[in-house]
Amino acid sequence: MNFLKIFSAGILLLAATQINAQTANQKKPDNPPKCANIKEGKFVRPNYPEGIWHMTIKDNVQTEYFNNGKDYIKSTLVFVDDCNYKAIIMEKSDKDNPVQIGDVFNNKIIATQDNLLKVNTKIEGTQFDVVYVKVK
Repeated sequence: MNFLKIFSAGILLLAATQINAQTANQKKPDNPPKCANIKEGKFVRPNYPEGIWHMTIKDNVQTEYFNNGKDYIKSTLVFVDDCNYKAIIMEKSDKDNPVQIGDVFNNKIIATQDNLLKVNTKIEGTQFDVVYVKVK
């Protein structure tokens, strides 16, 4: 009976330690957000294979690649301030893609954490949030 009490207490202590370790590993978002992370690099989306979609940004030009790099959408970026920018569509390879040359996407970086960026995008009354992972 004594062994059962000690064993139960040990399991309870182990469970409490694991819960505490998991809580300690969760990081908080950057405060303030590190918006400059969007200005250059290669980005992917969590849980998306790179062949389905990835993006590069260099010299205020954003290029999104689809279909294993066979199709792309190229935009020029105009920064309003550190965390707000417009993406203006300049070129696209897929004529069936509903995005049109000249479309303007208004973007706001709403959170960052290490190499993660959460961006709120608005176009023509529609808005959505996208998470990017900066890979280089």
